[in-house]
Amino acid sequence: MPKPDDLLPLKPLHFLMLLTLVDGERHAYGIKRHLAARGAHRDIGPGTLYRCIEQLTDNALIQESDRRPVAELDDERRRYYRLTAFGRRVLAAEAARLDELVAAARARKLLPHPGAAS
Repeated sequence: MPKPDDLLPLKPLHFLMLLTLVDGERHAYGIKRHLAARGAHRDIGPGTLYRCIEQLTDNALIQESDRRPVAELDDERRRYYRLTAFGRRVLAAEAARLDELVAAARARKLLPHPGAAS
């Protein structure tokens, strides 16, 4: 199995999709809605969405869940996805990498430091 750093840098959409799954399982349309609600990738099409899900699954970052909501709240055609332990490690490694980049931008006064007056 690869190390988390082997999969870095993540594509921005992959990073956001993994972040969406940190709080729990979602079906594909739920991932899309969550991204849109956050203002990220409002117009993601089904081809892009399912291609990203396939790539994240192929890299063992997410997996299809066996758990289902109660039948009255579910559509049997939906597939639910969850973040794997490896996916969480990759996501944390990418967040740390991005944090280093932001720190470098702040050090060069490109961005204000947190809590600094604007």
